This record gives sequence, structure tokens and C-alpha cells, in this order.
Amino acid sequence: MSTRPTSLPGGTWSLGELTVTRFGYGAMQLAGPGVMGPPADRDGALAVLREVVDLGITHIDTADAYGPHVTNQLIREALHPYPESVHIVTKVGATRDQDGGWPPARRPDELRRAVHQNLENLGVDVLDVVNLRLGDAEGPRPEPVAEAVTALVEMQREGLIRHLGVSNATVEQVAEARAIAPIVCVQNRYNLAHRQDDELIDELAADGIAYVPFFPLGGFSPLQSSVLSTVAARLGATPMAVALAWLLRRSPNILLIPGTSSVAHLRENVAGAGLSLSDDDLAELDTIGG
Repeated sequence: MSTRPTSLPGGTWSLGELTVTRFGYGAMQLAGPGVMGPPADRDGALAVLREVVDLGITHIDTADAYGPHVTNQLIREALHPYPESVHIVTKVGATRDQDGGWPPARRPDELRRAVHQNLENLGVDVLDVVNLRLGDAEGPRPEPVAEAVTALVEMQREGLIRHLGVSNATVEQVAEARAIAPIVCVQNRYNLAHRQDDELIDELAADGIAYVPFFPLGGFSPLQSSVLSTVAARLGATPMAVALAWLLRRSPNILLIPGTSSVAHLRENVAGAGLSLSDDDLAELDTIGG
């Protein structure tokens, strides 16, 4: 039986004037299979969201494309009216098709529609942070971002958005976006095995900008998984716990958003991220990076 963690690992970080816990929660898994349709256990999904707040987590990551609309509607049902300390970060820039694909939707009119859908389904008048999702399901793709970022800046000036970020972005796209407007976070694929953003993380940290990795265990080779499992076994922990704890140690601007549809798993993730890693552990884990 899982026990409730007594505190959150990692402390806090500031997204503009918004203070969030570095250990956050990613809501994507609350939708049905393939991130489409309703969850099999609606009451369970609502219970997870309420546990998120009860644990003191103040950073919830979502997108109205999850479901679509399902995840945001669950968040609203479970948590509205939201505690003042809770901040919801959402994404625009992709929609869903009937086959479960993620076609891009980055024209100004599409972005405006998506922002209003997020506002409606979350039940808020202003969105705390909106990430512009770039690329596709395979990863970042070179493409200009000026038109899309400018469209979001216009909605920010209208008072619909507090802060901006980018997701699934190349280093060049991050720089292009930052040249147009301040951003508070970058959300990209990054973990022990995929460290292509190492330099970007350090650059953002120096400028006070958060980096939010997704897929903390995604894409490991068998050999890399073996190294991770060896370290985890030695510490009496799970590979996920080690991966999350390593991310928190990697840089103070890294914010975690592991997702789950289970209250017990949520508590395990929180406890695991607080795992203490020695210098020898870190040195061995660093051999995984590619």
C-alpha cells in the first residue's frame, strides 16, 4: 500500500511572477487510450487530480488537445474553483484528427480558437502559461515561429494569457521566440539517454527560464536501460525514481511533469524524485547520456 509523501522534492521555481513546485504533474494520461476519449475510470482520474493538489503540487501541465477537451474538463471538474497557489500550463499549436494524429494548428486563427477552448474547458478568464507546440509527434522540425508567437503575444496583450513558452522546439526556434517576446519555459524531450539540450538548459538557467522535460524514461536503448536498472537496484529504487531524481539534480531550472492515472503511482513518483544520488551514482548515470 502506497503512503503519502510528506514533502515535495526540488523546492520551487518562478514562471514570471508565478511560483510553482519543481515537481509538477502532467495530465496527458488522464484521457483514454492514445490520449483520445474519456478515461476508463473517471472517478479515478478525478481522484488523481485532487491528490495532486493535496500533495502540494502547484504546477499542472495539460493541453486542450488531450482527449480532445477531456483532460481540461476533468481538471475543471476536479479542482475548480482553483486554489490560488495552483497554476495550469497548457499548450496550443496542434489539434487531433479522427485517427489520433496530431496535425499542426499554428495559424493565428487556429491559435486563437485553441486559446479560447482552453479558457472555456478549464473555466478561467486568463491562462497562466501557454506553450506553443512546434514540430510533430516525431520531434522538433525546422520552421519559422514568428507568426505564431506574434499571435500569442497579441492575446497576451488582450489579457487572455499571462506568460508564454515553447514546446518541442529546436534551439533556433527558442532563440527566435525569445527575440520576439519573453518566454518563461521551454518544454522538450530530455532525459538521461537524450541530452541534446544540455547547452540549452544551462543557457536558460542562467536567464531564469524553466526547462520542462517530457518522456523521462522514453527512448532508452537496452544497454542504457541496463545501466539505469543497475543503479536503481543498488539504491533499492525504481528506474523511474532514479530518472526523476537525476533530472532534479541536473539543473535548478528543470521542472518535472511526470504523468499517471493512479494515485498510488503519483505518490511513488513524488517519493522517488526525492531519492538521494551520490557522486558515484551520478558518474555512472552520466555514462548513459547520448
